[in-house]
Amino acid sequence: MHRSASRPAPERPALRVGFLLAHNFTLSAFSLFVDALRLAADEGDRSRPIRCAWSVMGATSQPVRASCGVTVSRTGGFEDPRGFDYVVVVGGLLHGGEAMDDASVAYLRTAAASGVPLVGVCTGSFVLARAGLMRGRRCCVSWYHHADFEAEFPDGEADADRLFVVDRDRITCAGGSGVADLAAHLIERHVGPAAAQKCLHVLQLQNARHGHDAQPHGGAVPGGDDRVRRAVLLMEQHVAEPLSVEAIAHRLALSSRQLERLFQETVGASPAVAYRQLRLAYARRLLETTRKSVTEIAVEAGFCDGAHFARQFRAHFGVAPRDVRAEPGRPDLPGAAALRLNTGRVLENLQ
Repeated sequence: MHRSASRPAPERPALRVGFLLAHNFTLSAFSLFVDALRLAADEGDRSRPIRCAWSVMGATSQPVRASCGVTVSRTGGFEDPRGFDYVVVVGGLLHGGEAMDDASVAYLRTAAASGVPLVGVCTGSFVLARAGLMRGRRCCVSWYHHADFEAEFPDGEADADRLFVVDRDRITCAGGSGVADLAAHLIERHVGPAAAQKCLHVLQLQNARHGHDAQPHGGAVPGGDDRVRRAVLLMEQHVAEPLSVEAIAHRLALSSRQLERLFQETVGASPAVAYRQLRLAYARRLLETTRKSVTEIAVEAGFCDGAHFARQFRAHFGVAPRDVRAEPGRPDLPGAAALRLNTGRVLENLQ
């Protein structure tokens, strides 16, 4: 009697990831995550899903459109979430219509109830928060969308000075190149450091950054000191209600004296002076680009009253606030964008 040789069962991948793509998702965030998994999954560049496996799920067979116009098809419908180590939501355009259909949101809630860790990359954090899945957990958002997150979720706890945040069974990532760092973090945890290093090096990236590393941003600090950059991010995020220098130093695990020294060495001014000039530059931009009253702008820029604001403004710019009023008909520029346009210029002028 002939017996067929028994074959050993294929090994279970060490890391299994399910993806849900938001409408108008960010293609780079998705592709960086998937390519990191692909490169870590096999030897060389053979791309077999051996050590890592991934699925792109969706409620329907219709391809999902990325914000750049490219469409991506699902690999299948919803799978049992318990078969994944992580379910990842890839966000995208914040105001590009409904981000995710009801069936996908229900699937995320089922995954959460099953104890499967959920990951939000780019604006995927907004999707998770809207589904009520970020309550009591810290959330990482891009500096670019921090004001939007605070406006939509005033009771949320958002970090905009880190690449990604791991808070128990929720992981959120600001997006951009930080997605590769997050993917490498998960690969190292489940597959090993060699696989994580390989995927980054093939992607022409340096060694992985940690989640607590500061986000790069448009208001780059001369000299590039990480602690000063984070301090400036905190200042940007608290313009209307300024933090004390002591509070900023405490959040950065520094003494006030250390923070003073770092600012003097990096931007040539004290934190208090840099903060005040950042707020004045923000106010000037609002004067130039919106039709808000001087009093409204004074409050939005964190000054106690209009008269105090006017004195500080004139002392710094040599002109009264009313003399730099917005031209009639000029469209408003969102406050967060106005601040972003000025931060780098303020810091350069302090040199």
